[in-house]
Amino acid sequence: MGLLDDKVVLVNGGSQGVGAAIARAAVREGALVAVTGRRPEPGEALVAELTAAGGKALFVRADLSDAAQAKASVAETVAAYGRVDCLVNSAGLTSRGTLLDTTPELFDEHIAINLKAPFFAMQAAVADMLAREAPGTIVNIITTSAHGGQPFLAPYVASKAGLVGLTRNAAHAHRFDRVRINGLNIGWTATEGEDATQKTFHDAGDDWREQAAARLPMGKLGQPDEIADFVVFLLSERSGVVTGSVIDWDQNVLGGMD
Repeated sequence: MGLLDDKVVLVNGGSQGVGAAIARAAVREGALVAVTGRRPEPGEALVAELTAAGGKALFVRADLSDAAQAKASVAETVAAYGRVDCLVNSAGLTSRGTLLDTTPELFDEHIAINLKAPFFAMQAAVADMLAREAPGTIVNIITTSAHGGQPFLAPYVASKAGLVGLTRNAAHAHRFDRVRINGLNIGWTATEGEDATQKTFHDAGDDWREQAAARLPMGKLGQPDEIADFVVFLLSERSGVVTGSVIDWDQNVLGGMD
């Protein structure tokens, strides 16, 4: 028996990177999966991959900067599968900005994708769970930068720190509804999006991963498939009664000093 047998799992921001890895892991563990993304090409390619491997998957095109589309992603999943048992909010905007140079427009973009979209997707998913009087699980992909982060990540940190508070608030509010909500503060991870970020904002070369890995304690960046396995565990009944936890998934220790 898979950890998510017959569970309906919606992965917002699931067409690439960490989200795609979570979708693959969920299908492997027996779930019926829906993934969202703005661009149909990677989303449809992922769905084709998952179905070719014997899984059941659906692509929902959604621009998560629009709260209405974030809510609609839940409605479309319910229309296709009849319910949502598990929600993963994995979309994230990581464009750069400091306290001094961030514009109101950039700040609003970060809030829209990193905080507002998860809020309203959770609202819709929890409403579906309550209407069915059924338990459910939610995992929010956050960041270790939510503890403070780098100066050039000011709007990103502000939005993701808000998601930490939202995760705990919603978990507390719905614990007696048997809806478990947890978060994962992931560290530096090797994804397509991070590759683009490093090259766009930091003039990184093609070997940036190797250079970064050499400076890290474990000799490698975080891997999406490893994160995905942890998320599946949190979504599944194997994680027991855990709710309201925001776990640092990283190789650097908060508060540790040399």
